[in-house]
Amino acid sequence: MPDTEYGYALKQARKRYQDALAKGEYPYLPVLDNILADTDIVSTVSLGIMDIPLAKLVGTKTAERSSSFASNFMPLLPERSEFGSKWAALYKYQVHEGIQDPIVAYEFMNQFYVQEGNKRVSVMKYLGAYSIPGNVTRLIPKRTDDKENRLYYEFLDFYRVSLNCDVWFSKEGSYQKLLEQMGMEPDQVWTEEERLFFRSSYGRFAKAYSMAHGEQLQLTEGDAFLVYMEIYGYDSVKGQTEREMYRALMRIWEEIQLANRGRKVELIETPQEMETDHRPSLWKWFLPAEDMPEHLKIGFIYADTVENSSWNYGHELGRLYLEQAFEGRVSTTVIEGADTEEDIAAAIEKLVDCGCTMIFTTNSKMVNQSVRSAIGHPEVKIYNCSINMSYSSICTYYARMYEAKFLMGAIAAAVSREDKLGYIADQPTYGILADINAFAMGARMINPYVKVYLEWRRVRQARTATERLREKGVRYISGKDMIIPRYPSREYGLYVLEKNGEVTNLASPIWNWGKFYEQMIQLAFESNEELEARKGKKAVNYWWGMSADVIDVICSGNLPHGTLRLIEFLKNSVRSGSFHPFDGLIYAQDGSVKCREGEKLRSEDIVTMNWLAENVEGSVPELEELNDEARERMQLQGIRVDETAQTEKK
Repeated sequence: MPDTEYGYALKQARKRYQDALAKGEYPYLPVLDNILADTDIVSTVSLGIMDIPLAKLVGTKTAERSSSFASNFMPLLPERSEFGSKWAALYKYQVHEGIQDPIVAYEFMNQFYVQEGNKRVSVMKYLGAYSIPGNVTRLIPKRTDDKENRLYYEFLDFYRVSLNCDVWFSKEGSYQKLLEQMGMEPDQVWTEEERLFFRSSYGRFAKAYSMAHGEQLQLTEGDAFLVYMEIYGYDSVKGQTEREMYRALMRIWEEIQLANRGRKVELIETPQEMETDHRPSLWKWFLPAEDMPEHLKIGFIYADTVENSSWNYGHELGRLYLEQAFEGRVSTTVIEGADTEEDIAAAIEKLVDCGCTMIFTTNSKMVNQSVRSAIGHPEVKIYNCSINMSYSSICTYYARMYEAKFLMGAIAAAVSREDKLGYIADQPTYGILADINAFAMGARMINPYVKVYLEWRRVRQARTATERLREKGVRYISGKDMIIPRYPSREYGLYVLEKNGEVTNLASPIWNWGKFYEQMIQLAFESNEELEARKGKKAVNYWWGMSADVIDVICSGNLPHGTLRLIEFLKNSVRSGSFHPFDGLIYAQDGSVKCREGEKLRSEDIVTMNWLAENVEGSVPELEELNDEARERMQLQGIRVDETAQTEKK
């Protein structure tokens, strides 16, 4: 048994060496000069003296000392050697005085390689230190299409404002998400205080993640930290101790595991997909047979009041329908105006305290608190109304509104004798671009020359979206789906701006949330065993459409008889599945092919659609163009236009 610190370090080195050989891996430190042999370096930048995270120190600059260390930087040479004596002396100096001299290192692809100070790094790694001072030179490779290269250039943009090299992600776009979670702008230079707070918080999380054996997962610390921040929020993270972070991390470990598996969302597209003969009834899921309740209590949470929001008004109609459909068996409770994380948390707790065993949070901004509350109350089923949100502790639900928008486009083109149609959207969140493109597809099916002029409602503009369309000579417009009770207006659904200034309504898409909730309650629920087995493995989104009667289109009786027949035929075809709005050859604005002849877009491609159809006139607004409400929603569910994807041109 080793009886000196060097002996213990040597034991760690030999173990790592043998493990590497057994796996067929290189057992010594990587050599940067060898790595750069086939790499085109376009720029060399001096970063000066900085604290280098020891986890990022992975090798040596030259091959001279690489074989003296195992790949974990622990020493391999005998203890009774000059090398061993110097290592032991450095160890004692660090323990009693503290090593102050900076090492000399090179940074390449956000990893560091030592030129001078290998033994100092070895000692500090052995002692479990977080960082070491170093004089660093950055080597920047030529930009390529390689994923690691693209990630590195995203890191460079992040480093430019943060001066932080601790964080590394495995997925593109993650640095932008991190800044959004922190409430920072992409080009906002961090203050010294902001840098210190972040580095301290991230350092504590890194230790908590190590305590949880996160190194056994494929996620980087940064990947896991982003999931952690999404759920708990940066303000909470900043105030947590390492031990508190570890306990909180353990509570959401299923979500970390889900992220490790890719955070894919399973889309349940019909209620029938969830129906099986072997699953227990709803009542058996909640309580044993002898304790079966006479009433099921269900809670609803709205971000605003019913009077001020057409979205909440639609869900309120669904809640009232539910009480009628299950009269005497279901009672509901609603809480309005839960607009902040604190309000949402308090609302869920109130509903749990009053006996609700099923809770619907009806806004995507409530998803993170829904996850936290679901973890704290595993006996309660919590659903969040959102799409493409990947959590296994809750289920999410949404409707395929693009099916109705396709019909609306067909109606608009059929009744208009003009080649200009208008579409007003709120902000470019998931699902919205599919709605826009479906409208454009439906219109073009009737009129191949039609153009759809796109305007955004929640942008920083003095004039309204309707006014901007009117100036372009557009009269037939698809606006918001429902009226706002407190501010009634006829500018909803599909309407036409008459020459005398009046508005005539032609058709309206319907979110039938009552049917949605009715069928969700009628479904046989998963047993506790099945629910536990799903955690960490899959996220589920109930994504229903016309086939489930949760989406519909109501037409004005003044429409021509032929148009009504056509729309009824298309509606039945979509409902039966014999017709698909995104079917056949489809081009985007840039001429790229998005769907080929004889094919149809996958559901996942529709949910995450980030392009506009070729007959759409307009663009996706930049983040700075949006108002505060839209920017908040974009942080959670904003689509990002893929400008680098390789596409086939016409």
